[in-house]
Amino acid sequence: MSSTAPDYEAITQRQQGVWSSGDFGRIGALLVLHGELLAESVDIHPGDRVLDVGGGTGTASLAAARRFADVTCTDFVPELLEQAELRAEAEGLPIATQVADAQSLPFDNDSYDVVISTFGAMFAPDQQRVADELVRVCRGGGRIGMANWAPASMMGEVFRATGKHVPPPPGVQPVFNWGDEAKVRELFGDRISSLKVIPRDLTWRFRSPEHMLEYMREWYGPTQVAFGALDDDGKKTLAEDLLDVYRKHNRSGDDTLIAPSGYVEVIAVTA
Repeated sequence: MSSTAPDYEAITQRQQGVWSSGDFGRIGALLVLHGELLAESVDIHPGDRVLDVGGGTGTASLAAARRFADVTCTDFVPELLEQAELRAEAEGLPIATQVADAQSLPFDNDSYDVVISTFGAMFAPDQQRVADELVRVCRGGGRIGMANWAPASMMGEVFRATGKHVPPPPGVQPVFNWGDEAKVRELFGDRISSLKVIPRDLTWRFRSPEHMLEYMREWYGPTQVAFGALDDDGKKTLAEDLLDVYRKHNRSGDDTLIAPSGYVEVIAVTA
């Protein structure tokens, strides 16, 4: 095995293109409850300075703003932040936005009372650097709250099925480390005074498994890019593999799709 470290900068640039593909706003519009739950679990107080890392179209930021926090939503895709601003304006919720990479946050040490991320920072390739940055910008005694897909979840299976056809860059750690309590403890180390991991489910609801596949191919950047990298036979096989995953987790009992995917809330208090 090669001991050469991954080129994190190149991988990050590639990921920026992936998440700029499709329209993640169409996905974010379906996912709201997890942001509200995280805001409660991390116990956001009115007046808290809150940083949302990899905030996308602002689901968790809006949840924090509903609790009268002073919120900054960041992402490395400017178009997603534009959608976050539109959502905030429509709901009358003041948030600030700033383009930022989770691996190199442009903020001073101890700038925030609460740092949150929902299915965002977990995808950055340099996981240790992400953990370092989350801790660095959070004041001592502040809270870090994350919602991360669990390894043994439907979304875990989706990414593994996709990775069989379009492998991730060599040397990069699995994104699902962030859903593994032991790995998270290792990443944060002795810089936190407590860690709580809360298992939850996020339930996907579509008209059918085929509808979920169509929707994800159209709007979800990672799925769209994966299909775009394959020939016709590869596209057909990937589609079949993804449908198998959706059907395996479907509990609807009819032609619709109701498929829970496990995730964890990671709630840490900085030392």
